[in-house]
Amino acid sequence: MKIVGFHLTKISAARLEIKITKKPSTSIEFTKLDKDKSDLFKEGEIMRIAFKYSILYGEKESEKEGSIEAEGEIILSTSKDESKEILKDWKKKKLPAALNITLFNLILKRCTPKAIFLEDEVGLPIHTPMPRLQPKKEE
Repeated sequence: MKIVGFHLTKISAARLEIKITKKPSTSIEFTKLDKDKSDLFKEGEIMRIAFKYSILYGEKESEKEGSIEAEGEIILSTSKDESKEILKDWKKKKLPAALNITLFNLILKRCTPKAIFLEDEVGLPIHTPMPRLQPKKEE
């Protein structure tokens, strides 16, 4: 199986309160899976997996102080056997564990920098710790 495409279809940022008191929570969910045909990949099949990446400041809608949301699609080239396994698991609204981890890491890698930029633009606290340099301790 190979990842052959990744693109975002929607991205948004909102700051709903002047003072942000809620800690952010990040979530990723897969919303749709489709099997497709392609002339480029005659040996296997193409799978399109839609996802939603969210960072919410406040858990309940009534408490929400801000949010960052991105939606997109990942395109996979799979063998027929891999495709069957993925579709079988998708009937339970799950993906195989190894694929799940790979896709989560890809989404985090591609969406986190955009989220940090948007958080800065709308004045939300950054949702992940930033690296810091510290002076060397002398003995």
